[in-house]
Amino acid sequence: MLEMFIAAELAKVKSTVPTVKGFDRDFPSLAFSIATGVGKTRLMGAIIAYLYLKKGIKHFFVLAPNLTLYEKLIKDFGDETYSKYVFKGISEFVGKPPRIVTGENYQDRSGNLFSDVEINIFNISKFNTENKTTKKGGAAVAPRMRRLSEYLGQSYFDYLASLRDLVILMDEAHRYHGDASKKAINELRPVLGLEMTATPFDEKGRAFKNIVFEYNLAEALDDGLYVKNPAIAKARNFNKDNYTPDEIEIIKLEDGITCHERTRLAIEMYARQNGLPVVKPFILVACRDINHAKEVEELLQSDRIYNGVYRGKVLRIDSSSKKR
Repeated sequence: MLEMFIAAELAKVKSTVPTVKGFDRDFPSLAFSIATGVGKTRLMGAIIAYLYLKKGIKHFFVLAPNLTLYEKLIKDFGDETYSKYVFKGISEFVGKPPRIVTGENYQDRSGNLFSDVEINIFNISKFNTENKTTKKGGAAVAPRMRRLSEYLGQSYFDYLASLRDLVILMDEAHRYHGDASKKAINELRPVLGLEMTATPFDEKGRAFKNIVFEYNLAEALDDGLYVKNPAIAKARNFNKDNYTPDEIEIIKLEDGITCHERTRLAIEMYARQNGLPVVKPFILVACRDINHAKEVEELLQSDRIYNGVYRGKVLRIDSSSKKR
């Protein structure tokens, strides 16, 4: 039955967007591949408003990839005084804004009880943790999200799964393709999933099959409307043919560090002149693979780069350094 339903829904989507190949979930899910900084949060807000005003959808579940974005989304969707509040100007939400349910208050369900719209916002880490069975004294303990809630008369998870109009919105959707996340999300049985990401590839590097709209960084830069043009430092009359690959590697790293040092000094001077705390800048070095990353790390910690000034100040982050 599920396979037949998914096939029928996929056929509907393909009739409008022929490039869609599948949902990769147990429910219809559509992906928006949009460059960072363009406004994915505003798009999510617009989708929620549209689905409520035009389709009568009242229940939404928003997933955040980390604590920082989780707190930001709560403010974006729930703080009417915030300059980036996404529902500003929507008359139907004036006086009765959406009720915001979070990972901190879902057990007591505090908030505006007069609103028709409910937006549940969760950090994916907390969502996974509170869906995991634990043990206490050798006995299995039900996950917190699946325990009986006196307010709801059932568990919070069962409440969400029982909603006939639940729509899931996934911010940074490439983070939710792991087995644990995918299984828990599927069990919520939403009527629709909407995925937002600037990198539409799963954890194994496979491209999303369900992209219905794409607006990449190159397009955003060409339009010049939403993101800032990057500044690129370069040397005058530089000819790479005059240098060995090893020498070019050192030149690029030292040029980057020179820009970093100038920025650091400018920040320190500005902070002192204005009585502000100093923000510590850092450098990100993109490498080809793990072996290249190890070589760059050794080079940055050696006397060959700025006479060893950065020894002990380099952190290598890749798939082989998860425990570091």
